[in-house]
Amino acid sequence: MSIGIIGSGGLGANVARALAKKGIAATISNSRGPASLAALIAEVGPSIKAGTVAEAASADIVLVAVRWESLPEVLSGMPAWNGRIVIDGTNPVEFLDPNAPKDPSNPLADWGIKAIDLGGKHSSAVFREMVPGARVVKALNHLGVDALTQTEVSGGTRVQFYSGDDAAAKAEVRKLLEAAGYFAVDLGTLDVGGPLAQLPFGPLAAINFIKI
Repeated sequence: MSIGIIGSGGLGANVARALAKKGIAATISNSRGPASLAALIAEVGPSIKAGTVAEAASADIVLVAVRWESLPEVLSGMPAWNGRIVIDGTNPVEFLDPNAPKDPSNPLADWGIKAIDLGGKHSSAVFREMVPGARVVKALNHLGVDALTQTEVSGGTRVQFYSGDDAAAKAEVRKLLEAAGYFAVDLGTLDVGGPLAQLPFGPLAAINFIKI
């Protein structure tokens, strides 16, 4: 299956690096255009190519790796998903201005982020409404982005959680995670697994498991 990545920040770029280490082909994109990705492409090698957002979004499996506040703009006007697999790698956090005064009521201020109020919904429940017709799988979101390129740690394999409502879609994402070198763990449906792994307050968020 073809793989597209929308977003070339820490998440998108490090997933591309992890895929490139295993020679897995993918197209990565951002809002600034393919030319802006020249340095990344030179670094990772020929299995990763730069494309437009539309090109990345046309793949069989599409990782959405953009900031939460950018989702409505990025995902609006996309072509019909038609049952293609969309990996939700997002988390409902706002990145704060490092020069702004710290808000003492924000428990995440020291990490430079603030939780976004979703009105009692978990983030993937909101996300799937933005990609009608897609088969959504939550994955690659529960750890810091720097961990994504380190699939083998302390003699074991780094765990990546995934969840979703479509068994066939989850099976394809599991294959991709395992091909990239991770140990994939199924957390069940999107409504069960999504909240468990969602940053910043999910019970499994930021917990780094290694399969020995």
